[in-house]
Amino acid sequence: MYYVYMLRCADDTLYTGITTDLNRRLKEHNSGVGSKYTRARLPVAFAYFEEAADKSTASKRESTLKKLVKRDKELLCAEERIKNTEDQID
Repeated sequence: MYYVYMLRCADDTLYTGITTDLNRRLKEHNSGVGSKYTRARLPVAFAYFEEAADKSTASKRESTLKKLVKRDKELLCAEERIKNTEDQID
């Protein structure tokens, strides 16, 4: 199982990536070894993630998300927050 994720950086930018282990990847980013981009913008936290069946699907979705303007990325993150809140209530 692969995941496509967006991280919110300390400077309020969004970083998009893929992984097979969300917890490990978040620890890598916050320890400064995740990526050059996030290393300069610590700390980071998950803003959004979704499952993907395989690496190819995850990579294609990552590419699609990276092409979105920030406003559209923020809408996607907001929808995820609402969904997660509703899941916690049920």
